[in-house]
Amino acid sequence: MSQDQPIAAPLRLFNSLTRAVASFAPIEDGHARIYSCGPTVYNYAHIGNLRAYVFTDTLRRTLLWKGLSVTHIINITDVGHLTSDADAGDDKMEAAARASAKSIWDIAAHYTQAFKQNIADLNIIAPSEWTVATDYVPQMIEFAQKIADAHCYELESGLYFDSATVPNYGALAGGRDDAAHARIDPVAGKRNPSDFAIWRKSPLGEQRQMEWDSPWGKGAPGWHLECSVMSQARLGQPFDIHTGGIDHREIHHPNEIAQNQAFHACCGPEIGAAEAGFTGARWWMHNNFLVDRQGKMSKSKGGFTTLFSLIDAGVHPLAYRLLCLGAHYRSELEFSADNLAAALTRLKRLVMGVEGLKARAQGVTWQSPRLDYLRANLHPKLTPLLEQFDAAISDDLMTPRALPLLEDAIGMKKVPADEKLCLIAAFDQALGLNLLSLTRADLRMRPKDAQLTADQVETELERRAAARANKDFALSDTIRDELIAKGVEVMDGDPLRWDWRPALGS
Repeated sequence: MSQDQPIAAPLRLFNSLTRAVASFAPIEDGHARIYSCGPTVYNYAHIGNLRAYVFTDTLRRTLLWKGLSVTHIINITDVGHLTSDADAGDDKMEAAARASAKSIWDIAAHYTQAFKQNIADLNIIAPSEWTVATDYVPQMIEFAQKIADAHCYELESGLYFDSATVPNYGALAGGRDDAAHARIDPVAGKRNPSDFAIWRKSPLGEQRQMEWDSPWGKGAPGWHLECSVMSQARLGQPFDIHTGGIDHREIHHPNEIAQNQAFHACCGPEIGAAEAGFTGARWWMHNNFLVDRQGKMSKSKGGFTTLFSLIDAGVHPLAYRLLCLGAHYRSELEFSADNLAAALTRLKRLVMGVEGLKARAQGVTWQSPRLDYLRANLHPKLTPLLEQFDAAISDDLMTPRALPLLEDAIGMKKVPADEKLCLIAAFDQALGLNLLSLTRADLRMRPKDAQLTADQVETELERRAAARANKDFALSDTIRDELIAKGVEVMDGDPLRWDWRPALGS
């Protein structure tokens, strides 16, 4: 799709720097460069974490839809991220290693693989490159050395960035908020509450599992430093878009920007005071929170909801993707069993609709249609849907407006099935629901704690069919009721015959 010419609606995106929606154009003609803050791999990602990557994938797919090629970097943080996002406490990885009595490297490998599995299960396009923090420590030390004299000071605990040395510190968050930073665990000697660690020295008499020699002593890099270094190394500066969750907008990303300003002043094309307008990325974009009224979005509280736990409950992961797409990325999204069940039902209906069209269009090639082909050859009744869809996703990724157009396309009267499939396939390249490949049987996922196997369900349904054939309706009803009690939905008259009931609880 990246070779297609852009279609009508201009792409407009919200920039957290300006708090406004504006027309987007990449720095390099035809090519967008994106950096996304990745996970700290000390535990499984919860579904609130994963909303950020559904958002970023939607952004990437929209850029492709608009005819751009994309280089996308996601980092893996395996060192440096402290137990507080506000630069306080122990290193999350070291703390996890102590708690589990395992190698920190083994922990990182396990949770990295788990995160990548989440990405695949959600049909998120893999990044152009995964960057791993520990692979870039020499570059981090070099970066810190270049800004240290003008922008940093050394304390017993490490090297700290003086946030007063750059103009407009905290502009991304709406301005310097010393009151917020004052809530951070105090560090003796810090000049300003908002100052943050560039390099944290290993405590005297203590050996970390991950530590390196540096001009400021043996230790490890600060979390904020990592993203500045890796984004610059892989994308250059400035690049087009930096993404992350809205929680990063208040401290982590302002600290990244401060480092980028400092490096640009010390090592950029013009040596001098840090430029107020230079942030490293032209656009900073943030998704809002996923809200669980039951309080299961916090790893610190334990018992948090993961994509793996949804799958174990019998929910296809793309139902969660559809739930995310049903709300605008900048709006809070409430998560509940009812909302997820409704998304799963909607996904099933979409898949059923597409399967019906495929049955009537056998032998027709409809996968991956080119947009220039659609513009020239689309059925006249479908053209308005194409225009509305493009307008919706071009309007700051307005997926809640785009999704109903799928249903409209499926239900459009007096239009050949193959032409509708062409349009749906194009829509789905932007939405990533995998509608042209999924089947209803794929969505029938067995809950981990189900009392029956699929074969046992089939056996019981054969018994029920025999009972009905013998007009023994009492036995037929008994078998049905027993299946329902064991989490099986019996669907008379449906070719699929039965489905699992997801174990979502209340």
